[in-house]
Amino acid sequence: MSDVIAAMPPKKRFIERSLVQLTLARFRGFIREPEAVFWTFVFPILLAVGLGVAFRSRAPERPHVAVTMSAASKVIDALKQDSSVIVEVLDDSAAARALRTGSTALVARVNGPMSVEYTYDPARGDAAMAKLLVDRAIQRAAGRADPVQVTERKVTERGSRYIDFVLPGLLGMNLMGSGIWGIGFAIVDQRAKKLLKRFMATPMSRAEYLASFLFSRLFFLILEVVVLLGFGALVFGVPMRGSLFTLAGICLLATLSFGGIGLLVSSRARTTEGVAGLMNLVMIPMWIFSGVFFSSSNFPSVVQPAIKLLPLTAVNDALRANMLEGASLAAVIGEMLVITGWLVVSFVLALKLFRWR
Repeated sequence: MSDVIAAMPPKKRFIERSLVQLTLARFRGFIREPEAVFWTFVFPILLAVGLGVAFRSRAPERPHVAVTMSAASKVIDALKQDSSVIVEVLDDSAAARALRTGSTALVARVNGPMSVEYTYDPARGDAAMAKLLVDRAIQRAAGRADPVQVTERKVTERGSRYIDFVLPGLLGMNLMGSGIWGIGFAIVDQRAKKLLKRFMATPMSRAEYLASFLFSRLFFLILEVVVLLGFGALVFGVPMRGSLFTLAGICLLATLSFGGIGLLVSSRARTTEGVAGLMNLVMIPMWIFSGVFFSSSNFPSVVQPAIKLLPLTAVNDALRANMLEGASLAAVIGEMLVITGWLVVSFVLALKLFRWR
């Protein structure tokens, strides 16, 4: 490598050496900060463990239902024999209080031999399910027979669990955070300490200086991806159904794109407090709308076009399509174009707006 650089023209040789040294400086500065290493590599794993345990695959919780004491013993026995609900026999005032305080999802009151009244809040998801389960048990106890014979086949499919959904989102969020925070904060910190003024006296251009930050991010890209996805595969069995080449392309482009946004955000900020506010202004909407912890399709259809244009939405959608559905590079070309657009626009604007002082 040194022989190749030595054979170059003096000006080009200086550019190559300065770019290499700046990149190495960014690399050394990162590994000397334990806080940065923790938030980049350790925190995503801790978050994956917490979410994976909290939302692990398990049987749905049985709803609590209350039956008034006036109910016939046949109704009470039928409900107690149904394993899908938890039944408690209460008087009218206790049942009303239990429903009001949320300790029971539904109150069943028998008003006659052929009349049952259900009291519940339809806004509660467990209440609607409790009503269906209780009514099924009571109707069967009264002699109703199901006219259609059904069979059940229970399966457990990797890729349908919450941890399978959230892990690509955590990877996208980590690429965004390390790209924007890792680059933007470092530049503004140097500007606030008057270190950038010294670079003005060198032949180094703004493009070389800014590019060194992007190149330094590539050193950590492989490690970030391998650590998080490897942990998810080993501990939770998260599938990787797509091509590793496609995954690498998505992560590489995402890293460069978020790095470009970090450069743009820090191009004029003078204080670390100021750039922290700007970075939060950029990232918080993407944390909320881009489908990190829940699907972005939950938002109204009128805002979906804007959500799809967010870079983190495109990254998360591409990662999930590749990892969970086995999508090829051609299948995620739309998301790749969105990511590329953010990279080009942000880096060009950063070059125009960047100032040393």
